[in-house]
Amino acid sequence: MGTETEIKFEVSPGDLQKLAASRSLRPSDGQLVEHRHLVSTYFDTSDHTLRRNGISLRIRRAGKKRIQTIKTSANGVAVERNEWEKRIDGDEPDLRAARGTPLQRLLSKRSKRDLDAVFSTHVHRTLVPLRPGNSRVELALDEGHIRAGLYSSPLAEVELELKSGSIGDLFKTARMVAKLVPARLALKAKSQQGYDLITDQATASVSAARIVLPAKPTLATAFQAIGRSTLHHVAANEPAVLAGLPEGVHQMRVGVRRLRAALWVFSDLLRCKQTESIRSDLKWLSGKLGQVRDLDVFLTTRVKRLEAADPPIAGLGDLVAELEYRRAVAAEAAKTAIASARYRMLILNALEWIEDGAWLRLRPALREQRIKPFAAKLFTRRVAKARKRAKDIGKLSVHDRHKLRIAMKKLRYSIYFFESLFDGHASRKALARYKDCLGSLQDNLGALNDIAVHQRMVTRFRNDIESRKSEPVAFAAGAVVGTERSETEKLLAAAEAAARRLQRAGEFWS
Repeated sequence: MGTETEIKFEVSPGDLQKLAASRSLRPSDGQLVEHRHLVSTYFDTSDHTLRRNGISLRIRRAGKKRIQTIKTSANGVAVERNEWEKRIDGDEPDLRAARGTPLQRLLSKRSKRDLDAVFSTHVHRTLVPLRPGNSRVELALDEGHIRAGLYSSPLAEVELELKSGSIGDLFKTARMVAKLVPARLALKAKSQQGYDLITDQATASVSAARIVLPAKPTLATAFQAIGRSTLHHVAANEPAVLAGLPEGVHQMRVGVRRLRAALWVFSDLLRCKQTESIRSDLKWLSGKLGQVRDLDVFLTTRVKRLEAADPPIAGLGDLVAELEYRRAVAAEAAKTAIASARYRMLILNALEWIEDGAWLRLRPALREQRIKPFAAKLFTRRVAKARKRAKDIGKLSVHDRHKLRIAMKKLRYSIYFFESLFDGHASRKALARYKDCLGSLQDNLGALNDIAVHQRMVTRFRNDIESRKSEPVAFAAGAVVGTERSETEKLLAAAEAAARRLQRAGEFWS
């Protein structure tokens, strides 16, 4: 087994040419640039068993040479992946070489018979050997296409692979590339892009993946696993946000919140200037996404549901048009933010911070602390505070309910981060009950918060509406908010019931 350490970027074909011509990326030590034509064929079963298990199997052809490679998918954004390579004689997989790899357990007699080529990549690769610092980095400029039957999609990527030396030098080279062209961190391997072509899901929104912490994790390794997963949740939704999909905006916003919650959980470990810079950029991104999401929720969960009201609400159609216009403006601002250099550098900076941040060279005793006792103490402390705050939900002000909701959200995210540590049989039922209580409480508090947000939203643009003498729109907005207010009592009762269940819930972490 080998481990490849690399950073990949998506670029345009024109940017590939610019990088190839750059004086900053010339070979060192008298070495020469190499050019190769590579054809890689990927294999899977008809129901994509390998893909569902996070494994890829390919045969790469370069001239007369055939190399079979088995790879495992990374858990989130990561610069390291495990791979098993072997030179073979033909164009069909040599499954004997799968012994001792994760692929072996999937190879039943049926799956072996069903294994077939599913797509291929055709790439012209320009290889440039670089020597940043005391390290050796191989720069690969790939241009070509992915082909699946009658369908194909273009491919233009930059790969930076660390051959020897420090990961810091790898990131220095990545920054050089990012300064020369508007490169975007590539999250999808060529295999994933091929499956997207088959399933036509290149712009689909991406939900959070389950976090599985490594065996015997320390605070440092646990944060890195959580950081990679949450950063992937953010960046994987770029295509969906740029395509204007509401669910893409929602999922990216949730990803940002999860990453900010991780900063809160590990605040003592991560304390440094680099962390504050990441925190500031995440707050900026959250603000850009929040405006769109608030309008989406108001439109879809409130306003449009009243279009079938009997009798009809005067001015509701005009209100829908007003909100859709405002949503379009906010969505365009979010797209502009995602397309900006600030966002591109935020993703690269965050990855470097996770993998090689200054915090990794500070506070060694805390860094090496075992995560399970840390998580247990965190839950004991935070649950006690949450229960205390939730005792009198019905008497809390709107502001205090909002603070309680944020506290519950952070607690829920913390459980999500660490639940793989407590998935034994004895803890599983208690954990499920706890998640159910927190989910119910957070949902009801969230609905109450939405009502407050919608009231403020209507108040903010009412003067603008009135200045345009659009009284029907103002009337309809008031009517919608009025229907929401009528739900407050019911939501408060449901939140109080969830809080009582939380008070009785047994500890899953003890």
